[in-house]
Amino acid sequence: MSNKIQWEFPQALEDEAIYILRETAAQFERPAILFSGGKDSITIVRLAQKAFYPGKIPFPLLHIDTGHNFPETLEFRDQLVASLGVDLVVRSVQDSINQGKVQEETGKYASRNALQTVTLLDAIEELKYDACIGGARRDEEKARAKERIFSVRDEFGQWNAKMQRPELFDMLNGKIHIGEGVRVFPISNWTELDVWNYIRREQLGIPSIYFSHEREIIERDGMYWPYSPFLNTTEDEVPFRQKVRFRTVGDMTCTAAVISDADNLEGIVSEILEAKISERGARIDDKRSEAAMEKRKQAGYF
Repeated sequence: MSNKIQWEFPQALEDEAIYILRETAAQFERPAILFSGGKDSITIVRLAQKAFYPGKIPFPLLHIDTGHNFPETLEFRDQLVASLGVDLVVRSVQDSINQGKVQEETGKYASRNALQTVTLLDAIEELKYDACIGGARRDEEKARAKERIFSVRDEFGQWNAKMQRPELFDMLNGKIHIGEGVRVFPISNWTELDVWNYIRREQLGIPSIYFSHEREIIERDGMYWPYSPFLNTTEDEVPFRQKVRFRTVGDMTCTAAVISDADNLEGIVSEILEAKISERGARIDDKRSEAAMEKRKQAGYF
């Protein structure tokens, strides 16, 4: 593969994603964009801008706030929403805990990542969303590779890999029964490299934690965890300062850092081309079991 091809963004991917977003607006009554503040959801927002220009983005952004988010991500989220004039809906995992719907995990590996599912499903029911647009990609993880572009969820928000609809010749079937919903994945066919080349081409702003910076971390299980008040540490886990960045952004208890000097987009792209592990290899929550992601999706995860 030539260096030029590695750094180019395939225009057909943007065209496909815009088609999917327009089909979503046409086939569903109340779609929303699932927005984490990460690079994939930022890309979705830019695609929605293009899909409906010169009009406004016709979907609200729905953020499920775990309460353990990186401050840099929340700051970026608020700046983006203000600059675009889009509607932002935030629902809190802490509220679900306070209402007794979920129980806070305890112990060394406690995380709120799995608790998001209940908060999300409650928000979908409350706000009557029939389609939730997400930034998942098939190259990220085995369970996500099984998803269709229009991925149907049953009346309980659950996903069944064996009940996926065929999508031949880019025909997207949005017909659902009462109570069902759909997750829509416009960039399902993109790779991590495609996303970064698109961000580079479009000159999109992203949270600063994607770039190399110095912060306190601990080393645990061969991974570098961001040190924070939300992390339950043992006496031997002494924080130290190191130049790192994050390839993927969840919250501060489920996202590991990578040691890096990449402080610009060119550096990030070059680093990805040389990477020996996948992007999700830095997601702590995926390592709980071989089928961790698939089990979360079956329960209604993003």
